[in-house]
Amino acid sequence: MRIDLQLHSTYSDGYLTPTELVQFISKQGVKIAALTDHNTVGGLDEFKKTCCQYNIKPIIGLELYVKFKNHKFNLLWYNFDDINSELHKILRNSQIRKKGRARKILEKLLEQGFKIDINKILDKYTHYLPINHLTDDFWMNNKIRIRKELENKNPRENDIINEYFCNKDIGILRESYISMERIIKLRKKIGGQLILCHPAKYSYIRKEFWETLKKIGLDGIEILSPHHSINAIMYIQYLAREFDFITTGSSDFHRHEGNNYTIQNSWQYFKIDSKYLRKIGKITA
Repeated sequence: MRIDLQLHSTYSDGYLTPTELVQFISKQGVKIAALTDHNTVGGLDEFKKTCCQYNIKPIIGLELYVKFKNHKFNLLWYNFDDINSELHKILRNSQIRKKGRARKILEKLLEQGFKIDINKILDKYTHYLPINHLTDDFWMNNKIRIRKELENKNPRENDIINEYFCNKDIGILRESYISMERIIKLRKKIGGQLILCHPAKYSYIRKEFWETLKKIGLDGIEILSPHHSINAIMYIQYLAREFDFITTGSSDFHRHEGNNYTIQNSWQYFKIDSKYLRKIGKITA
């Protein structure tokens, strides 16, 4: 059975609304899906409603930026109480912190003569401030100057981010991280499963690290991901069995590439089948 347990919408850094997202995955034959927007649950109601219309089982989901000791990583959370007030307070505070960082960078860019309406831009993002959408706004109002400074008529998004939002002279727009200990404590109240997200993407396939996370409450690992090589998948599979972890899979879908490229999204070459995911019923049942 085809499933997809990590999807992103316009409520965070995706480019499709929850409704458009469900319409897309329905065409891929997906039967179970989770909307896992970054540090927000704002799109879940629309997602769940539309899934029911398309005969897709919705899983409550969330992707968090987490810190633990000297590590920073992404964590997927499924099947929790998404209306819990403490959770909403934690997410809202993380959003406020990131907006504050973004404002300082935009103020410096404004001082340098770029065309920016800071309040208009920031007020658009009431759930999560995604660096890719912020970059789109900046690009739309400053195309001529950016092209000149980067010496590129068609700069990629990452080129613009690296030059203006990850620049030590201007500022670095870091994510707003939440402590793992705080998440574990809250999970005892509101339930759900905690899954380490695409660990091979940031070289977090380390046995000792996983052992520590399991001891404090990690439930599983994302194994099938377009970010993973086949060698990474094989090793994750091995360690997941050793630690008795749930394994999950996803397309990590954000957008269609556009610009007439042959490959538009990972679903064209990458499929997730539940039969390859150990103990997946603990999440999807």
